Amino acid sequence: MADSKDMVKAAFKGLSDKKAEDIQVIDIQGVSVIADYFVIASGTNSNQIEAMCDAVEEELYKIGKTPKQIEGNKSSTWILMDFEDVIVHIFSSEDRLFYELDKIWRDGTIVDIDSI
Repeated sequence: MADSKDMVKAAFKGLSDKKAEDIQVIDIQGVSVIADYFVIASGTNSNQIEAMCDAVEEELYKIGKTPKQIEGNKSSTWILMDFEDVIVHIFSSEDRLFYELDKIWRDGTIVDIDSI
Protein backbone atom coordinates (compact mmCIF):
# COMPACT_ATOMS: atom_id res chain seq x y z
CA MET A 1 0.00 0.00 0.00
CA ALA A 2 1.31 3.43 -0.94
CA ASP A 3 2.20 5.78 1.90
CA SER A 4 2.21 9.58 1.87
CA LYS A 5 5.80 9.73 0.58
CA ASP A 6 4.88 7.51 -2.38
CA MET A 7 1.93 9.80 -3.01
CA VAL A 8 4.15 12.89 -2.98
CA LYS A 9 6.53 11.28 -5.46
CA ALA A 10 3.65 10.36 -7.77
CA ALA A 11 2.14 13.85 -7.58
CA PHE A 12 5.55 15.42 -8.21
CA LYS A 13 6.06 13.18 -11.25
CA GLY A 14 2.68 14.12 -12.71
CA LEU A 15 3.36 17.81 -12.20
CA SER A 16 6.90 17.57 -13.60
CA ASP A 17 5.69 15.65 -16.66
CA LYS A 18 3.39 18.58 -17.49
CA LYS A 19 6.13 21.18 -16.96
CA ALA A 20 4.70 22.63 -13.74
CA GLU A 21 6.58 25.64 -12.40
CA ASP A 22 8.05 26.05 -8.91
CA ILE A 23 6.89 22.75 -7.40
CA GLN A 24 7.12 22.94 -3.60
CA VAL A 25 6.62 20.06 -1.20
CA ILE A 26 5.81 21.14 2.35
CA ASP A 27 5.83 18.65 5.22
CA ILE A 28 3.02 19.81 7.52
CA GLN A 29 2.92 16.77 9.82
CA GLY A 30 4.24 18.75 12.77
CA VAL A 31 1.89 21.70 12.35
CA SER A 32 -1.45 20.27 11.20
CA VAL A 33 -3.58 17.15 11.32
CA ILE A 34 -5.27 17.75 7.96
CA ALA A 35 -2.52 16.06 5.92
CA ASP A 36 1.11 15.00 5.93
CA TYR A 37 2.18 17.03 2.89
CA PHE A 38 1.11 19.89 0.69
CA VAL A 39 2.36 19.86 -2.89
CA ILE A 40 2.09 23.29 -4.50
CA ALA A 41 2.74 24.07 -8.16
CA SER A 42 2.02 26.74 -10.76
CA GLY A 43 0.84 26.56 -14.33
CA THR A 44 0.96 29.21 -17.02
CA ASN A 45 -2.56 28.83 -18.43
CA SER A 46 -5.84 26.99 -17.84
CA ASN A 47 -5.01 24.21 -20.33
CA GLN A 48 -1.74 23.45 -18.54
CA ILE A 49 -3.42 23.59 -15.13
CA GLU A 50 -6.04 21.09 -16.30
CA ALA A 51 -3.33 18.82 -17.78
CA MET A 52 -1.38 18.99 -14.51
CA CYS A 53 -4.49 17.98 -12.56
CA ASP A 54 -5.16 15.06 -14.91
CA ALA A 55 -1.52 13.92 -14.72
CA VAL A 56 -1.48 13.99 -10.91
CA GLU A 57 -4.74 12.05 -10.75
CA GLU A 58 -3.36 9.46 -13.21
CA GLU A 59 -0.04 9.01 -11.37
CA LEU A 60 -1.76 8.55 -8.02
CA TYR A 61 -4.27 6.15 -9.55
CA LYS A 62 -1.32 4.02 -10.69
CA ILE A 63 -0.36 3.53 -7.03
CA GLY A 64 -3.93 2.84 -5.94
CA LYS A 65 -4.97 6.29 -4.74
CA THR A 66 -7.99 8.28 -5.82
CA PRO A 67 -8.87 11.78 -4.70
CA LYS A 68 -11.29 12.16 -1.85
CA GLN A 69 -12.28 15.46 -3.41
CA ILE A 70 -11.22 17.84 -6.17
CA GLU A 71 -12.14 21.52 -5.98
CA GLY A 72 -11.95 23.59 -9.13
CA ASN A 73 -12.67 22.89 -12.78
CA LYS A 74 -11.43 23.57 -16.32
CA SER A 75 -11.85 27.33 -15.98
CA SER A 76 -10.34 27.52 -12.48
CA THR A 77 -7.09 29.23 -11.65
CA TRP A 78 -6.69 27.13 -8.48
CA ILE A 79 -7.35 23.41 -8.23
CA LEU A 80 -7.20 21.61 -4.91
CA MET A 81 -6.81 17.84 -4.99
CA ASP A 82 -7.43 16.16 -1.63
CA PHE A 83 -5.80 12.73 -1.39
CA GLU A 84 -6.22 12.79 2.42
CA ASP A 85 -2.55 12.44 3.45
CA VAL A 86 -1.40 14.62 0.55
CA ILE A 87 -3.12 17.75 -0.69
CA VAL A 88 -2.10 19.07 -4.09
CA HIS A 89 -2.63 22.75 -4.93
CA ILE A 90 -2.30 23.77 -8.58
CA PHE A 91 -2.39 27.51 -9.18
CA SER A 92 -2.09 30.01 -11.95
CA SER A 93 1.06 32.05 -11.33
CA GLU A 94 -1.04 35.10 -10.37
CA ASP A 95 -3.23 33.24 -7.88
CA ARG A 96 -0.24 31.58 -6.30
CA LEU A 97 1.28 34.98 -5.59
CA PHE A 98 -2.05 36.26 -4.28
CA TYR A 99 -2.82 33.39 -1.89
CA GLU A 100 0.80 32.79 -0.77
CA LEU A 101 0.20 29.31 0.64
CA ASP A 102 3.97 28.85 0.72
CA LYS A 103 4.14 31.66 3.29
CA ILE A 104 0.99 30.75 5.18
CA TRP A 105 2.39 27.25 5.80
CA ARG A 106 5.94 28.40 6.52
CA ASP A 107 5.80 26.57 9.88
CA GLY A 108 5.94 23.39 7.82
CA THR A 109 9.21 22.15 6.38
CA ILE A 110 10.01 22.56 2.70
CA VAL A 111 11.21 19.18 1.51
CA ASP A 112 13.52 18.40 -1.40
CA ILE A 113 11.87 15.71 -3.52
CA ASP A 114 15.16 13.81 -3.68
CA SER A 115 15.09 13.35 0.10
CA ILE A 116 11.71 11.58 0.02
